[in-house]
Amino acid sequence: MRSVLAIGAHPDDVELGCGATLLAHAAAGDSVTMLVMTGGENGPGDPAQVTGRRLEQEAAARSLGARLVWGGMRDCMLTADAGTVALIEGVLEETGADVVYVHAPDDSHQDHRAIASATQGAARRLSRVLHYQSPSTLSFSPTVYVDVTAHLTGKLHALGAHASQVDLSAMVEPDAVVASARHWGAQARIGYAEAFAPTRMVMDLAPVPRRRAEDVVPASHRLVPAPRLVG
Repeated sequence: MRSVLAIGAHPDDVELGCGATLLAHAAAGDSVTMLVMTGGENGPGDPAQVTGRRLEQEAAARSLGARLVWGGMRDCMLTADAGTVALIEGVLEETGADVVYVHAPDDSHQDHRAIASATQGAARRLSRVLHYQSPSTLSFSPTVYVDVTAHLTGKLHALGAHASQVDLSAMVEPDAVVASARHWGAQARIGYAEAFAPTRMVMDLAPVPRRRAEDVVPASHRLVPAPRLVG
């Protein structure tokens, strides 16, 4: 079982970037944690919608089968300083994460850039650190793809929990999300995919234990030797 940590600067960042991949991890029995650094205070909407953004994020995390951790920082004021690095390090240590997903570094939003940089520092000893694309990402050249064909509907459901942002942002429209997944799926020669640009991606090529025949063939289908007749 893997321990997965997905980090986003604002509510809905993680769902947009790797929501279907987190569903695939959960389906595989992995432990999934989301670290959302701010409450999205400067996002679209009136004060009531902004206040309800935390409840939306909690509902989205539940739909992904993920545990939610709040970073407690302020929207549009994130920096890659020692305090931010230490906060991420603490969550990495607490979760024992061995796979990390985070924003791509080349992004027009300063919060996304800050969290990508801080995570690279905090996760400097980890062997699997992958960056996801955001609507504000400037350049993105992925080399790792996850087949999310079975989980795209679940991703859309999680994004739907962020009603205060989905209703006010063309970047989160379901059609755009599906089109992106289809694009990356075509690049990966599969149906639908989420794409990642790794800082590091170490493959585990340890031998897989060979299964015994009785573990594979149901008892009702096993061949039973005929009894020997003893004269």
